[in-house]
Amino acid sequence: MAGSDASVKSLYHSLDEAKVGRKHWLTVFTSGMGFFTDAYDLFIIGTVTVLLTPIFHLNTNQISLLNSISLLASVAGALTFGRLMDKLGRKRMYGVEVAILVIGAILSAFAWNFTSLMIFRVIVGYGVGGDYATSAVITSEYSNRRSRGKLIGTVFSMQALGLIAGPAIASIFLSSGVPSDLAWRLMLGLGAVPAASVIYLRRKIRETPRYTLGIQGDLAATATTVEWITGEHTVTAPDITTPTAALPRPTTRLTQRPFLLRLVGTAGGWFLLDIAFYGNSVSSPLILKLLQPKGSLLDHTLLSLLIFVVAAFPGYWLAVFLMDRIGRKRIQWQGFAVMAAAFALIWLIPDGATSVAVFLPLFALSYFFTEFGPNVTTFVYPAEIFPTSMRGTADGISAAMGKFGGFLGALLVPHLLQSMGISGVMGIMAGVSIVGVLLTITTLPEPRGRSLEDVSQEMPALQVSQASQSDSPTATAS
Repeated sequence: MAGSDASVKSLYHSLDEAKVGRKHWLTVFTSGMGFFTDAYDLFIIGTVTVLLTPIFHLNTNQISLLNSISLLASVAGALTFGRLMDKLGRKRMYGVEVAILVIGAILSAFAWNFTSLMIFRVIVGYGVGGDYATSAVITSEYSNRRSRGKLIGTVFSMQALGLIAGPAIASIFLSSGVPSDLAWRLMLGLGAVPAASVIYLRRKIRETPRYTLGIQGDLAATATTVEWITGEHTVTAPDITTPTAALPRPTTRLTQRPFLLRLVGTAGGWFLLDIAFYGNSVSSPLILKLLQPKGSLLDHTLLSLLIFVVAAFPGYWLAVFLMDRIGRKRIQWQGFAVMAAAFALIWLIPDGATSVAVFLPLFALSYFFTEFGPNVTTFVYPAEIFPTSMRGTADGISAAMGKFGGFLGALLVPHLLQSMGISGVMGIMAGVSIVGVLLTITTLPEPRGRSLEDVSQEMPALQVSQASQSDSPTATAS
């Protein structure tokens, strides 16, 4: 076993100290295009329901359901795909979820009434949930330790492009005179295009080296994948030719310490974040309509686009840039804190919810720190702080709780806007964000710069080997 132990440590070390290269970015692109589509599909529905209200004669309850049903369906998708990844492997599940999303988007474009559209949006949501559970874990298990936050964060930050693409495409259709009955179908159908472009790449992706090594114990397959990633021959131990090494099977459970507390932190933080994020984002046309009653749908769509471009988009990429420099924990709790302050000011200032000059800067500030804050970090965290044997399950549960929070936000905000107005809704969002600060500080570790095996307590001794070599030239990551 001495040779096997040395080979295992050598493979993990090669993964953790590798420079970020072309294969890393190929993995990021393959995963990221799914998130571009996820964002587009989840947020375009807010504009679509405004167009559909007179066509399908929608009432407030039906609008709320159409705005939120994909998020509820994504709960099931995240739980299913997360668990199956741990049982069957990452490779066998990858690409299936995005194919489901494509089918749902195409069918949505051909819906003929409220019921059919709701069913097709369920299919979209199931695929989106599966994508959340699979993409973060796969990117994490391919990453080195020094740039892992940047790589996983980049996958998620493709959502920023989807957020911009949604209102941009909607604005083009609304301003070009395309009939409403055709415009909403095109908006929904276009969501299938970017996802379809990466189905092949996802189905051909290699099994992650951490799964083949930590779960299957296959040193030979792991060495081949590590060499594919790094471009370097990594292991020369005599037993590397053995097809499957006799490594101990992990027995850790998610209900054990410290993982249960961590799960409370990842799932709870994501749940709270998505209440605010999806509640405000999906219902932004309704919020802006209350703020500017005389404005047209095109006016409100362009205003949403402006907020996303000026505030949300740079927030995503600043989080990516600083993720491995100042850490996930600080970015998350300070993001929640500024969100709480911005929402509270809109709630407490007398003209905060009625004056465009007061509301928009504060609303934009909340968006910037949502992205330069928990919207990115809640995606990164669960893919890092759990052992390989339960990483997919824990990530799936965390994503599912996030999407359930998003479902509640998207479902309830239209009703709350009617009964409490913008001010009341922002007061609730402030309270939600304060709880997010407390939960982040008390439950989550800081994984910055640490190997997955160290932070998840799978192989703490490996960190000693890494620390002794971390200052060598081969340890530098771009």
